[in-house]
Amino acid sequence: MPSETPSSKAAESPSSSASDAASAVITITDFKFKVPASVAPGATITIKNGDSQAHTVTSKSGGFDVKIDPNGTATMKAPDKAGSFDFVCTFHADMSSTLVVK
Repeated sequence: MPSETPSSKAAESPSSSASDAASAVITITDFKFKVPASVAPGATITIKNGDSQAHTVTSKSGGFDVKIDPNGTATMKAPDKAGSFDFVCTFHADMSSTLVVK
């Protein structure tokens, strides 16, 4: 009578540390971006808009352009190459920040 050994399956359990390390959050409140110190290349970035107006996270050099609805959430992928990427909100010209990928 064959039996499965739970210990062999436990040894193959997927590791979530790689995906946890590759995620980051940009928060928008009071018409200001709060950006992590840096993100990994290709990381998934969650953008949380706490304002009652829509915003964008739009790269000045191209590569990403995401609209976030009022009090909404969106995701984007960080650039695959390391560097500093200046971005703006296209709806509010005084909103700008820099995403550091390393």
